[in-house]
Amino acid sequence: MPDQVTIIENAEIVFADRVERGWLAVVDGKVSETGTGAPPEKGFDLHGDYLIPGLVELHTDHLESHYVPRPKVYWNTMGAVLAYDAQIVASGITTVFDSLRCGSDLDGGGLGADLMQLGEALDIARNEGLFRAEHLTHLRCEVPSPDVVDSLTAFSALYPVSLMSLMDHTPGQRQFRDLDKYLTYYMGKRGGSVEEFKAQMDARVEQNGAFSAINRPKVIAFARANGVPLASHDDTTLSEVDQTVEEGVSLAEFPTTLESATALRDHGIAVMMGAPNLIRGGSHSGNLAAIEAAEAGCLDILSSDYVPASLLMAAFDLPNRVPGIDLSAAIRTVTKTPARATGLHDRGEIASGQRADLVQIKLANGVPVVRRVWRQGERVL
Repeated sequence: MPDQVTIIENAEIVFADRVERGWLAVVDGKVSETGTGAPPEKGFDLHGDYLIPGLVELHTDHLESHYVPRPKVYWNTMGAVLAYDAQIVASGITTVFDSLRCGSDLDGGGLGADLMQLGEALDIARNEGLFRAEHLTHLRCEVPSPDVVDSLTAFSALYPVSLMSLMDHTPGQRQFRDLDKYLTYYMGKRGGSVEEFKAQMDARVEQNGAFSAINRPKVIAFARANGVPLASHDDTTLSEVDQTVEEGVSLAEFPTTLESATALRDHGIAVMMGAPNLIRGGSHSGNLAAIEAAEAGCLDILSSDYVPASLLMAAFDLPNRVPGIDLSAAIRTVTKTPARATGLHDRGEIASGQRADLVQIKLANGVPVVRRVWRQGERVL
């Protein structure tokens, strides 16, 4: 047999279309063969645990929590990215799109100039082989920000960009149509008085009017010129869906209404919902519940958003919530579908020729526990 062969046996293998007890062989970092029953020679025994493809996470801004663990407290960038990477892999994620905010905020929130520092740390860790997961970059472009285009240009000149999203968190629209929800969210996150936040709200609305119409087409033009997949964010109305379609978006993140989610799906745009939303039973902003989208057949992809471990938990819980979704279909929402939506055709399913990005899962009182993780056949956890 060829060099670097690993056989994994006695596993409940979750394929893209079925679940079977069996084995697989890994050769030179790829799945070479699968089978049912006993393997042709002794392998690594999973004792009946699940074996699933490595998870593919498209939108997690959790790195920022490691970099800024407390308001105005900034951690060492390399220490932050490595701690974050360890948490990502421990959550079963083998491919992660690090979601970095592009564009400064009025009150100093967001990454601002720190975007470049994190980009450098991620690049060093990637080039020196320090990561366990594969890290790609998702730039969350805040279109009302006056420096979003300059930040995008500066970052992309030095570091690769694999996904971009069109963000607009102006109060009174999209995610924060309900201004009371906006105040509750940001005051809880940053502190301050109601008067201060109402003044900031007015300033944000003014900034949106001054810059969004200028910046949005420039961000879209950059994505098209560089072949970067583009995502919309928080589509709410049918007119916003029409805009998303016209802009050539291929992925819709967290639509806030069932009306918009259904319309997006009808236009062939993949719909992403939050795994924490599904686990909690609803949106913290009072918007569309992930379970409602799933029941309506409008859920294609799950994202861990701000809790990396939620991705695996939601995928295993989804069949319990929606009888029409089996485990293979649920696992696709966190593996094959997000991979294909971003042009990754070499991973996301257990099949011959696919990357051997694999996760061993044991259920403990119904909760999926990550036991081992392999990336391209090499054990990383």
